[in-house]
Amino acid sequence: MKALLQRVSAARVEVGGDVVGAIDHGLLVLVAVEPGDTPVHADKLLHKLLGYRVFNDAEGKMNRSLQATGGGLLLVSQFTLAADTRNGMRPSFSSAAPPPVAAQLFDYLLARARVQHPQVASGRFGADMQVHLVNDGPVTFLLQV
Repeated sequence: MKALLQRVSAARVEVGGDVVGAIDHGLLVLVAVEPGDTPVHADKLLHKLLGYRVFNDAEGKMNRSLQATGGGLLLVSQFTLAADTRNGMRPSFSSAAPPPVAAQLFDYLLARARVQHPQVASGRFGADMQVHLVNDGPVTFLLQV
């Protein structure tokens, strides 16, 4: 699994003009499921997302996690993140899991996140989404598990 996490002061996802998920201060995470990913990978990713220290402490150092700050977590499925871009001028999506497999694992990740963190929102799997965010920093990391 790949996750592009962005520390945000606000983020929301719209589908057809309707807001389907929104958070204030926290993390917006774009998630790609790859072939061979399992619930074990999703659990490891969630552990990292909740514990990754990307928020500033009193001295201004990135030393605090999402769990420590109590911020929101906005999960958005994004198969294009799994694209193979090494060759040519057009991305290949053979490195992305098939939609039924990816949907099942994304739903698993979302359900586990809602059990483990008090403030979780999401986009809509497979939908044409408009993602709005204010990247705080900017702070952006690519995580792979």
